[in-house]
Amino acid sequence: MTDSGQSRKMSRAKLVILGRDNCGKTALCVRFITKRFIGEYDHKKEVTYRCRKTVDKETIDLEILDTANKECLGSAAPSLESSIKWGDGFLIMYSITDRSSFESVSHLKRLIDHVKQTLGIPTVIVANKCDMENGRVVRTEEGKALASDLRCSFFELSVAECSVAVESAVEKLVREVRLEYQRHLLAMDKRSRMLQMRHALSRKLTRSKTMQW
Repeated sequence: MTDSGQSRKMSRAKLVILGRDNCGKTALCVRFITKRFIGEYDHKKEVTYRCRKTVDKETIDLEILDTANKECLGSAAPSLESSIKWGDGFLIMYSITDRSSFESVSHLKRLIDHVKQTLGIPTVIVANKCDMENGRVVRTEEGKALASDLRCSFFELSVAECSVAVESAVEKLVREVRLEYQRHLLAMDKRSRMLQMRHALSRKLTRSKTMQW
């Protein structure tokens, strides 16, 4: 996160895309950046995409980390934790045709909270492949209920069919990251004012003791 001059607007954000393989993480990244859909990717490679977008009439430089081929458990966990430490905001994906990808969402959210050592980290849950209704094994209501329990925003969409829905989900995450950044600035300002007040009070007490002597 960076401070842009006196306006202190957020000019850069780092987003991390999490989820099981084959739920559409890379397709979502490419769809958001280029508006194109490509169905086949090399899932063995982790890629960081960079782009400049305008959200709510404010330009922001985005780095989007596609954590391809990272499972939720096992030997990949340290690498996954490193990616979480790096990120400002998180988009957790699952496929409505794969219940195991849905079941991994709670673990990923808990891992984010654990690594960041705080609650309220900007996180959006995305249920993908709603165009494949015949293969659905996770109901929309289940996704909404889980997102509510985890206090995350929720989107059910098809990366293959709708770039607008993809933009809405990612832009929602950008807004949440910006809001968290402003909260951080306010907290820092409050801490700075308190330290200044303590320093001023300390000087007054020192001066008072000197005068008494």
